[in-house]
Amino acid sequence: MHILAIDQGTSGTKAVVTDEKGQVLATVEEPLHPVYLDGGGVEQDPRELLGSVLSAGRWAAAEAGVPLDAVALANQGETVLAWDRSTGDPLGPAIVWQDRRAEAVCAARSGSAPRVAELTGLVLDPYFSAPKMRWLRDHRTTDGVVTTTDTWLVHQLCGVFVTDASTASRSLVLDLDAVDWSGELLSLFGLDGEELPEIVASDAIVGTTRAFGSELPVTGLIVDQQAALLAENCLEAGTAKCTYGTGAFLLAQLGPAAARSGAGLATSVAWQLRGGTGYCVDGQVYTAASAVRWMCDLGLISGADQLDTVAAPDSGGVLCVPALAGLAAPWWDSSATAALTGMTLSTGRGHLVRAVLDGIAAQVAALVTLTGDDLGTPLTRLRADGGLTRSRVLMQAQADLAQLPVDIYPSPHATALGAAACARLALDPSVTPGEVVGGWEPSATYEPSWSADRAAEHLERWNNAVAGTKGQK
Repeated sequence: MHILAIDQGTSGTKAVVTDEKGQVLATVEEPLHPVYLDGGGVEQDPRELLGSVLSAGRWAAAEAGVPLDAVALANQGETVLAWDRSTGDPLGPAIVWQDRRAEAVCAARSGSAPRVAELTGLVLDPYFSAPKMRWLRDHRTTDGVVTTTDTWLVHQLCGVFVTDASTASRSLVLDLDAVDWSGELLSLFGLDGEELPEIVASDAIVGTTRAFGSELPVTGLIVDQQAALLAENCLEAGTAKCTYGTGAFLLAQLGPAAARSGAGLATSVAWQLRGGTGYCVDGQVYTAASAVRWMCDLGLISGADQLDTVAAPDSGGVLCVPALAGLAAPWWDSSATAALTGMTLSTGRGHLVRAVLDGIAAQVAALVTLTGDDLGTPLTRLRADGGLTRSRVLMQAQADLAQLPVDIYPSPHATALGAAACARLALDPSVTPGEVVGGWEPSATYEPSWSADRAAEHLERWNNAVAGTKGQK
């Protein structure tokens, strides 16, 4: 069984062909170019997204040289666009999950925040889909339909109008317990007249496509972060992973109960598989690799491969709060800006690079603690994937500040492999989720080298720096 799994991300689209054992036979990545605008706007060209899906998928299929059995698609989760259902044409740029321009949409509905959290498991924040949809309707167009990018891409592939349950749960208009659109929430955002896609399971076959050669079933639809959670075998309650990509995203498995967070985190559908629904709690760091790109733009480093060679052994007292796109969980302050403190005339670029890495790790460490609070028991290990796991300095800082071992997933393709696992479940009803993702060993494990007291002292100073960031509510 050979699966073409496509991970359509923020800064690139990756296509991977896997065999029946989950081994990677081919991989192709197409870079993307999101546009960062004044005022917190982040946009993408939908045609570039589609072109990257088709190009990467076709090249990977050709490189693998094997008959394919299905196409799977993982998506960005909260990126939205307006488009014409009759023609499939986009009606403007896609509004990316990082975009903060819908802050006023949320502020106008702040009195409903408790009810929104009760129904959705989410925080009322422009990070999620519905505020962006409302902003797009208010400022761009009232024509066509407005959906997340997965719905549009799947429509381009096979003509259907669907989204999967994990993506729908990131919208702020899904009743989390019913796993269905909420009329009350749609009315709250003024979206009650919108045509919405059918919600499907991640192991549903939704149609067929000839976009990659012979006619293939389209299945394995899932949000990128939940796909990685599945690939890393986080199937038991309390198991957790963090993906270090454009942002950093920590997810922990909850099981079949949609327990709401008491710590400012989000509860979402992890996936619908085999007729059941699994839930997860998650926290977000908006800028991880995007903070590294920012350092490259400033000339501090020439690329991510320089992180470990340029970073100093310690930050020399410099602290960084890398809130370059605001602060997510648990602060939820979209107007927060980044801060560097503690600099002197002896501060060098190595100290600054190290401070940024420590700042990313500090934000994730805060999420580790809060996730343990929600679970009722501390996390004991953290699984990690994504491009920044290649930085030994960052991963050691993560282990030190979170005070737990960090296990590195051995493949750089966790998201694509999670989508492929969903497709395998769709095609073979005899296998279980554990059978399609189990058995991996970490490529490296980072054990804490700092004492608990040292980590606590650093995090206390770092949290004091957070409290002083501009825009902090």
